[in-house]
Amino acid sequence: MKVLHAVNYHRFTWGSDRAWDGTIQLSRENGIDAVVFSRDSKVLPQSVRGRARAFIGGIYAREGVRAFQAALDRVRPDVVHTHELYPLISPWILPRCSAAGIPVVQSAYDFRLTCPITTHFVHGKVCRECMGGREYQAVFNNCRDNVAESVGYALRNMVARRWRLFRDHVDQFLVPSEFCRRWLMRDVEIEPERITVQPCMIPVPDPARKPGRADYVAFAGRFAFEKGAHLLIEAARRTGLPVYLSGKEGTHPAIQPGDPVTCLLIDSPAELADFYRHARFVVVPSLWEETFSVVSAEAMSHGVPVLASRIGALPDTVLDGVTGVLFAPGDVDDLANNMRRMWDDPALCRRLGEAGRRRVAVKFDSGSHLRQLLVGYDRAIALCARR
Repeated sequence: MKVLHAVNYHRFTWGSDRAWDGTIQLSRENGIDAVVFSRDSKVLPQSVRGRARAFIGGIYAREGVRAFQAALDRVRPDVVHTHELYPLISPWILPRCSAAGIPVVQSAYDFRLTCPITTHFVHGKVCRECMGGREYQAVFNNCRDNVAESVGYALRNMVARRWRLFRDHVDQFLVPSEFCRRWLMRDVEIEPERITVQPCMIPVPDPARKPGRADYVAFAGRFAFEKGAHLLIEAARRTGLPVYLSGKEGTHPAIQPGDPVTCLLIDSPAELADFYRHARFVVVPSLWEETFSVVSAEAMSHGVPVLASRIGALPDTVLDGVTGVLFAPGDVDDLANNMRRMWDDPALCRRLGEAGRRRVAVKFDSGSHLRQLLVGYDRAIALCARR
């Protein structure tokens, strides 16, 4: 099978960049002829000219569409697999695939189809004001904290919706969780047969590498408000439990002198693995609706349980009372109480951690990822033939 991947790399590496690179590599390792058509946002200067090019490309990236058409004619793939298309490729390549009779698979890593800024989270809260054809709300709310950028993001979503570029020209959507499958069916009105759940691929460590000292509570993630680290810091004050954050010392504004909180700068995957292994449990206190939780799955792969917010796809990744514990999002009291309960019950943590490792080995390993990828390709080919 020959697959043409369309990828617009972000200026800064996001989790989705790593996810699609992993999928492409896994495909090649398993005999799929994976050809990549790519653009990189790093080429855009951080200037008015660069922003103008991104604005125009988000509406219609003429050069990107023309170059993609040439690649389509040259490669003649069995399937086109699109990932990120903004701003240098644009979803206007999708009708070109339809015209050529080539099935399209779209990986949906975020809420791009219903939210101009992809997160449904703005100014400290979950937001759905742009849904139902109201992209202009992104401008009224200045969701990018820059009016020109907010206009650009709103316009490109409006164009894609108005011309039904994703709705009519994608045969199969790959989503990382059941939560995302429900979102596509409910809010985008995508038929169930056009959606395949393909969780993110999480490497499974050697089972001989057991959890380590278990002498701190861990947080791994960006120090962004929606990730909720400030809630964990407050819970640490209330419980007195030692909390380690993966990040540069002194960079989180919520940390105060005397807090039982330590920052550790993690420089490599090996250091991150050790960071997980030596935690008694990992806290994922997200305030936004995660589409998956790589941190949760990575911690579970090391036999470490997770205490996570009951929001978004987190309940799909962390099974309450089975591989971890869920708490009410944004509720510091609930978070602190569950932290104390888990800390005081090492046997519970071991049981949850062992179950988490087994779940990752069955649901999130490379074999499962590949199987669901092939299911998505087969469904896309069949649906395209019918269409």
